[in-house]
Amino acid sequence: QVQLVESGGGLAQPGGSLRLSCAASGFRFSVYVMNWYRQAPGKEREKVATIFRDADNANYADSVKGRFTISRDNVKNTAYLQMNSLKPEDTAVYYCNAKWAAYAKDYWGQGTQVTVSS
Repeated sequence: QVQLVESGGGLAQPGGSLRLSCAASGFRFSVYVMNWYRQAPGKEREKVATIFRDADNANYADSVKGRFTISRDNVKNTAYLQMNSLKPEDTAVYYCNAKWAAYAKDYWGQGTQVTVSS
């Protein structure tokens, strides 16, 4: 059974930090590209960060570049999103996504709420 379980969300003050985790099971994690998306109320879901299989290459949305860092541990089957210098506009539900485009595999977690407010 495929599962992606996010954790680490919560309330943070502007300028603060949070670390999201995405624990994967039921599939071969190491061959999947891992993404973090977010969706704020009334807005479309947007891709925040991507990390490729070898963990050496990552891409970021301009809105989070220099503040967020995506990483993965292919032994623990877990992806992470370190979020620093948080802003109120980072408030959203954050989703973990695993994708293997060559085989049309696309899995999603249930989401974790991040709220940035003083």
